[in-house]
Amino acid sequence: MPNLENLKKQAKLILRWHRERHYPVAAQIRGLVPRFLNMPDSEILAANFKLSDAQEMIARQHGFDSWQALKAGVSTTSRNVKSSPSKATIVCAEPQLFVTDIKRACEFFDEKLGFSLIFSYGDPPYYAQVGRDAARLNLRRVEEPVIESTVRDHEELLSVSMTVATANEIKLLFLEFQSAGVTFHQTLKKQPWAAKNFVVKDPDGNLLLFAGPAN
Repeated sequence: MPNLENLKKQAKLILRWHRERHYPVAAQIRGLVPRFLNMPDSEILAANFKLSDAQEMIARQHGFDSWQALKAGVSTTSRNVKSSPSKATIVCAEPQLFVTDIKRACEFFDEKLGFSLIFSYGDPPYYAQVGRDAARLNLRRVEEPVIESTVRDHEELLSVSMTVATANEIKLLFLEFQSAGVTFHQTLKKQPWAAKNFVVKDPDGNLLLFAGPAN
């Protein structure tokens, strides 16, 4: 958990970007503040945007519903942390997938895998983020595949791994994707290391592993 002073500085920076009409911040605002959800970039940058809105964004980025809840969480964490302050904690990871068509990729994740669009940037879009539950995937447009497809399939070069908590959930997830007509590189399989997993292939050939406990 970052310290509160740094979070305050981040909120002020977002506010400054909005005032300076810095276009990339519009997508972040749309993805994190519900009242801006259906507004285009130009309207977001022209709208009344206050420090409290920026603070709400920071709170939501860290999994809290409000700035007050975030402050309480930071305070509680600070009291409980016993480790050295020189040791950093990584709070999340966002794998990046290379795709040739952002719109097609977003539709696949939405319609087939149940992800939601967090933000999309560019016209035409060249970068986007999709999410489902705690998972976040960044999509980066490229002109052509960066890995030769036969090599990727033969070597099973995964682009991302995602996990669920129970054996029942991995089965439910597989059945959900199967009903949606997803193309599987590997169907649900029990592995020797006490796990069950399956691999989905997206429209660009990226291999996406979904895993859970075997029992």
